[in-house]
Amino acid sequence: MWCARMGGGVTDLGCSLRNFGDPHHGSGLPLSPGSAFSLQALMLGFGARRLLTALLQPQPQRWPLQPSRDMRLVQFQAPHLAGPRLGLESGNDRGVIDLNAFDSTLPKTMIEFLEQGEATLSVARRALTASLPTLLRSEVTFLPPVTRPDKVVCVGMNYVDHCKEQKVPVPKEPIIFSKFASSIVGPYDEVVLPPESQEVDWEVELAVIIGKKGKHIKATDAMAHVAGFTVAHDVSARDWQMRRNGKQWLLGKTFDTFCPLGPALVTKDSVPDPHNLKICCRVNGEVVQSSSTSQMVFKTEELIAWVSQGRLPDRDAPRCRCIPETSGLSQEGRRSPV
Repeated sequence: MWCARMGGGVTDLGCSLRNFGDPHHGSGLPLSPGSAFSLQALMLGFGARRLLTALLQPQPQRWPLQPSRDMRLVQFQAPHLAGPRLGLESGNDRGVIDLNAFDSTLPKTMIEFLEQGEATLSVARRALTASLPTLLRSEVTFLPPVTRPDKVVCVGMNYVDHCKEQKVPVPKEPIIFSKFASSIVGPYDEVVLPPESQEVDWEVELAVIIGKKGKHIKATDAMAHVAGFTVAHDVSARDWQMRRNGKQWLLGKTFDTFCPLGPALVTKDSVPDPHNLKICCRVNGEVVQSSSTSQMVFKTEELIAWVSQGRLPDRDAPRCRCIPETSGLSQEGRRSPV
C-alpha cells in the first residue's frame, strides 16, 4: 500500500508498500510531458509478505514562500462511475473531489489535463476552493497519477552518503537509466515478485513530473517545465541488474509492477523547496533509511538541463531522481531469498 502526502503550509510526501505480491504470478535523452525522473532511495530483499513504509517530510523551511493551498491531483476509478477519472485530494481526511463531475468538459486522463495547461489548472483551482462533495478514499481505487508516459528517466547514485556507503566515487556527471512505462502500477497495487529473480529490492523515490516539452533547457529555466511531484517506488531485481544481462541495468529495473507511483501529483506551487524534504523508509515499523533531498548530488534543475540536451520527455513522463542513504545491498544479514 502506498500513499503520498503534501499538505498545508508544509510539504509532506509519504508512501507505504504492503505486500510484494505472489512470486509465482506473474547525447541526451528525449524528455517530454509526463516523463518522470527517479531518485534512488533504498534497496532491500525480503520474502513475499513484508511491510514497507516510506515518508518524505519537510525539513525546517528555508524558503519564505508558503503555498496558499495544496493542489493534489489524482487519477481514480470507482464502481459507480464510468472509466478512469481525474480528481483532487481535499481536506485533512483526503477525500476525493471528482473533477469530471465538477466540469464535464475536463479530460479524464492526467496527460490530457496537463497538455491543456493553465486552462485546466484554473478549473481545478476553482474546484479546490468550492464547497464540493467528496468521495471517501475507501470508495475509490487510486490509479498512478500518470499512466502510459512517454518515458521514465531515472538518475542513479545521486546521493552523497549512498555513494560513500557503496564505496564508489560521487558521480561527476548524472548516471541516467530508464524503466519501461509498462512497469508503472498504482500506489496501492501489489508488486509481483518474478520467479526469475531471487533478489528483489525496493527504493522509495521522489518523482518529478514533466509538464512542458523542451530542448537544451538552461538550469535557470528548468522549473518552468515541471508540472509537479509524486512518490515513486523503484523496485529492482538486483541479480538481473548486477550480474545478468551483461550487467546492464534495464531488465533488472523494469519487470512488470516494478514502478508504483502516487497516489497524488502535487503541483510545484505546493512544494516550496523540493530540495529540502526529509525522506524516511520503514520496514515492519523499523526505520531503515533517513535522509534529505538536500543531500542530492544533482538537483532537479541540473538534471533537467542535462537530460534535455536531447529533448525533454513528453508531458507527464515521470522523471525519478535517486535519494537513498542506505541500501539493502549493504545491510548484511537483512537479505533473504524471495
